[in-house]
Amino acid sequence: MLIYAKQPINYIIANHPQKIKTLYLAKEIDKKEYSRLMKMDFEIKRIPSDAAGKMCKNASHQGILAEIDPYKLYDYKTFLNYEFVLVLSGLTDVGNIGAIIRSAYALGVEAVIACGVKTLPLEAIVRTSTGALLDMPFAIETNVHNVMNDLKMSGFYTYGADMDGKDIREVKVKQKRALFLGSEGEGLSARVTSKLDEIVSIKMSHKFDSLNVGAAGAILMDRMRI
Repeated sequence: MLIYAKQPINYIIANHPQKIKTLYLAKEIDKKEYSRLMKMDFEIKRIPSDAAGKMCKNASHQGILAEIDPYKLYDYKTFLNYEFVLVLSGLTDVGNIGAIIRSAYALGVEAVIACGVKTLPLEAIVRTSTGALLDMPFAIETNVHNVMNDLKMSGFYTYGADMDGKDIREVKVKQKRALFLGSEGEGLSARVTSKLDEIVSIKMSHKFDSLNVGAAGAILMDRMRI
């Protein structure tokens, strides 16, 4: 799994250095920092900038890349004894997913389940979550209805985000809860919302269409902390 750019790699070095196989440097770094990195248990290779560009298909690597152990997906059924789970229904935008996972980790969500997709580019999500995916149990399950049924059978109260829902500030949040977020363009399907226990929303102070799903998700997760 190839990760690049300073923020995610600095996070991995600080929190998961054992996952790094090789660190690639395509620029000069501070001597003290280089000396510190040399004391760690991973290989360091200096490479030309054009070689680094080829490795990451000319993305912005900021002069640092790392080959790390692959992320191992979880079975979502191992989350059924948790108290706060996030379900992403139909989201595919890697930037949004990464930002949501980062917020979820910061705001106390215990696990994230991506539904409506068969696969996701985990390398990109590690990067866009600034490394937070490595600390967040994450599962992929194609059928969102299977997930919803299993959560309900395990005692979860299910909430869905929709503009027509009840103001989250007026909701008494249950201890064992799952928040469902829909896709950027479509939101949650009518079939999903019809089976959820409660629909919640963020009431705007001014006339406005809607918030980005990442921003809305972060606000709702914060309001649902217990």
